[in-house]
Amino acid sequence: MIKTLQISEKEAWDLAFNALVNNQTSKDNAKEVADALISAEFDGQPGHGLSRIPSYVEQLTSGKVKGNEAPSILSSNGSVIKVDANNGFAYPAISLAIKEIIPICKKFGIAAASISRSHHFGQAGRHVEILSENGLIGLMFGNTPKAIPPWGGTKALFGTNPIAFSTPRDNEPPLVIDMSLSKVARGKVMVANQHNEKIPEDWAIDSDGKPTSDPKKALAGAMLPIGDAKGSALALMVEILAAGLTGSNFGFEASSFLDAEGGSPGVGQLIIAIDPSFFSEGGFSERTETIVSSILEQPSTRLPGDRRIQKRKLRESSNKITISSELYEKINSLS
Repeated sequence: MIKTLQISEKEAWDLAFNALVNNQTSKDNAKEVADALISAEFDGQPGHGLSRIPSYVEQLTSGKVKGNEAPSILSSNGSVIKVDANNGFAYPAISLAIKEIIPICKKFGIAAASISRSHHFGQAGRHVEILSENGLIGLMFGNTPKAIPPWGGTKALFGTNPIAFSTPRDNEPPLVIDMSLSKVARGKVMVANQHNEKIPEDWAIDSDGKPTSDPKKALAGAMLPIGDAKGSALALMVEILAAGLTGSNFGFEASSFLDAEGGSPGVGQLIIAIDPSFFSEGGFSERTETIVSSILEQPSTRLPGDRRIQKRKLRESSNKITISSELYEKINSLS
């Protein structure tokens, strides 16, 4: 039985922030990272939460991620923005891109921001959700270190390559669709490995291309794509949009997010924002609610992201996060 404890949001945030600032990270960057990790915990996504701190600190110590580097805007031309994460954390670069893209999108109707030389970007859905909280449709594509083989292959080549979409709704939280292109997010395998738990055999293959329930062998092997050949094709699409378009490393060229080996991952992200008022002549909200209500009229249906919202509300009402005692002590020792 894994021993756990409950800590408040402030204690969890301080735990992350202090571990980072005491390990070669500026206060501004540490705030962005801590905000993102605690948001993931509140949304029931621990694989993108505090469990990342030990590997982040290892990478800070080795110089694989540069915690004191601030992101920079390489260019801003019309409705296109280019951001360089400077081999630092992705979260400050994404925040900068979103801050810049919102007013530009509201001016032109559509805008795009590329982020190069980037790192692990956690919950893709939360980034686009911020756009929809500002009245915009959001799309995000990000590539990650190799984890999925091309269809028919046995060796990892593409990343799990998350895709996220969000749209504003009337008097409701934004509708958010967030999915990695492996059958499950690799973070879930990482958490299972930390907890010495088995995983379902249809999640991954080992280094010999055989199905495995051992998370260690899965991390050394490859994740299986959603939708078989279709998922593999989508992963290729994201590699081109997130890495090829931004001049970043493809998944097979990037070093791991999980350890301190090698140089900076140098992956990329692409964010696209759309202002629906430029396209729908005022009818977008009504059209969105029509399809949403049509879905929910059918018994046993739910909207994508509903469980995440429910988990967020539950944790916000208690203001508590559950964390393993072992992880708590490990992070606390890094402060």
